[in-house]
Amino acid sequence: MDPLCRPVLIYRLSGFLMAAGFAIYQLVTASYEGAGGPFRYLTNWALLLSFYSASRMLAVSERRITRRHLGTASVAAVLNAMVVLQYWRLYLQDPSLVSGSREIDWVLDYYLHLIGPLLQWIDAVFIARAFRRHIPALGGLFALVVLYAAWAELFVGPMNRSPIGSVTSGLPYPFLNDMEVQARLIFYGINLIAACVFYGIFAALAVLVRRQFPPREGPEAPRGNRDSAA
Repeated sequence: MDPLCRPVLIYRLSGFLMAAGFAIYQLVTASYEGAGGPFRYLTNWALLLSFYSASRMLAVSERRITRRHLGTASVAAVLNAMVVLQYWRLYLQDPSLVSGSREIDWVLDYYLHLIGPLLQWIDAVFIARAFRRHIPALGGLFALVVLYAAWAELFVGPMNRSPIGSVTSGLPYPFLNDMEVQARLIFYGINLIAACVFYGIFAALAVLVRRQFPPREGPEAPRGNRDSAA
């Protein structure tokens, strides 16, 4: 799909406005009582990355930049997939595992864990045709997962008293506080593996899309760092 055509521009503008609106809403309305505030949660990391990715994709369609930010779109798509998987798996098991005692805001939660990620996936796979430079993208994913694990274990947990679990307290998600250190390390490792699996799935789907719908060449085709751009 031509990233410069009007329907794509409208799609990307809509996605950007939604990402910006929910990001601002989260930053303004979230509680800052605990150390780390809303940044305790991986969901909000994914939201901010989605906002940044959406802004770059919109800038490409508006011809304000030549770099296509394919790596950004790839990482945002996979991080959102990880958030969606963990959220719904835990929610279907027991809603308190992800929400604790707070009341669920369904409009916000459906955007963060369904609609927003879906918009990112469609853009990354069908419009941007991302998932080309695998090593940088996988490196970015690994860095994000490790950074978040370190953030949760070394700062958020020690600096907060709640939520309280059977093993420890302060870690951002209630279920983490019921796990021993070794179990949590295994959990983070599983997430690294999940990142690789999701990346492989998206990359394979992107290859199929590129083969079935080759990019249109000509004066309106993306210029600059076309396929090699991050």
